[in-house]
Amino acid sequence: MDRFEAMSVLLAVVEAGSLSAGARQMRAPLATVSRKVAELEQHLGTRLVIRTSRKLTLTDAGRAYVAASRRILEQLEEAEREAGGEYNAPRGVLHVTAPVAFGERHLLPIALSFLAEQPDISLRLTLADKQIDLVSEHVDLALRIGHLEDNALIATRVGVVHRVICASPAYLARNGIPRVPEDLAQHDGIAFNGFATSPEWRYRRDTAAFAVEPRSKLAVNTTDAAIQAALAGIGIIRVLCYQVADELKSGRLQILLPDFAPEPLPVSLVYPDAGLQPLKVRCFLDWALPRLRADMAQLQADWLLRQTASSAGVS
Repeated sequence: MDRFEAMSVLLAVVEAGSLSAGARQMRAPLATVSRKVAELEQHLGTRLVIRTSRKLTLTDAGRAYVAASRRILEQLEEAEREAGGEYNAPRGVLHVTAPVAFGERHLLPIALSFLAEQPDISLRLTLADKQIDLVSEHVDLALRIGHLEDNALIATRVGVVHRVICASPAYLARNGIPRVPEDLAQHDGIAFNGFATSPEWRYRRDTAAFAVEPRSKLAVNTTDAAIQAALAGIGIIRVLCYQVADELKSGRLQILLPDFAPEPLPVSLVYPDAGLQPLKVRCFLDWALPRLRADMAQLQADWLLRQTASSAGVS
């Protein structure tokens, strides 16, 4: 029995939540995955998992063994990377994650130019509107929007983004323009369903109106769907400025309540504090940081220009 392989199979099964889900994730036959877990239990002389038709539960021995296996496999991967020269030259697979829209618009072009300059590095770019655990998912770098709470991560700020309330000119022509946050209670809004963290209806200098938001006319589970609904005149949305930069520039959406806009959110590149850093990570940081900061500076300048125009009553 290959114990490293058996450990990997067990971890995949545990992280997936069941034998069948683990088998699908590994693209392996269910019978093979089940046999390898059973062989590992037989080798150890103890039960590691309790199997049911729908889920898998770890025993006390299983929890301890999974934790130890994770540490062993991480150390093995680190040793293989070091032996392969990742600490001597920029090479290997670089795993980066970012929010979907920001990644597509700002990070991907920078990543593509980076790959053209670094032929020995391969990039795995995971775009997801949720925070991925960098250590357990073996992610080298993440772009995060918002205030960071994990002290185990090293963060380098690249800029800020603003939360913006907006609607189409057609909607505002029919329903009027809200002048203060309390006016939103008389308007239709587009809400988000299925988000781990939904956009907050927060206002500067008006804490009493914190809970004021439009009545929900439509609920969607993607930002793009919300933007399309707003363009169609369905109601008011709260998004981040980069998500609607083109629509604001063209005038298809109009900023609302600019004088009540909350403080901007920081944008940072973060990575685990894991000691010695592979050169591929340092090379990507050196390449991406000045380019992202330039993009964020331009985004900030555009935002200030449009916010000033909106405050002056110019659409």
